Amino acid sequence: MTVPEIEASAVPDDVYLLDVREQDEWLAGHAPAAVHIPMTQIQDRVGEVPGDRTVYVVCRVGGRSLQVAAWLNRLGRDAVNVGGGMQSWEAAHRPMVSETGQEPFVA
Repeated sequence: MTVPEIEASAVPDDVYLLDVREQDEWLAGHAPAAVHIPMTQIQDRVGEVPGDRTVYVVCRVGGRSLQVAAWLNRLGRDAVNVGGGMQSWEAAHRPMVSETGQEPFVA
């Protein structure tokens, strides 16, 4: 199955952005409006992912998000992988926040 992909710089501002990185990565820095469900929890928490709109999936560099997007698409969802992940997001100077009180960064 081919998974649609979009560059981080082209992700619209008002989308459902699903961040599938681990907790420490999330705490260090993430997109302000992202929803955090680690890849290791996605099967148990898939009910939290909307089925009525496109889901943009992001991780650190794009590998985990590609796997999650492919799985969501197999379930009948509409999922798009964010190519290059949060590293590309940061390189494109997209907004980021951290949960640590420190300057956000991609861990």
